[in-house]
Amino acid sequence: MSTSAEKIMAEALELPPKVRAFVAERLIESLDATPGPELSPAWRAEVIRRCREVDEGAVELRAAEDVFINAFSAIK
Repeated sequence: MSTSAEKIMAEALELPPKVRAFVAERLIESLDATPGPELSPAWRAEVIRRCREVDEGAVELRAAEDVFINAFSAIK
């Protein structure tokens, strides 16, 4: 690993956990081969709102499998 990469890693590891998670997420996203279309400002605001609700524990998260089972049983 280059000296500059080591310096970046050392500095990143000193960041608060939430900031490190954000940086890690952005780095992982940057590895995607084909970027998707840009989100509209309205959708970007919606994503941020929903993420904030999850982080604050204001919403109940459910397993996707359970949600799909309930949805499919409702249309029978």
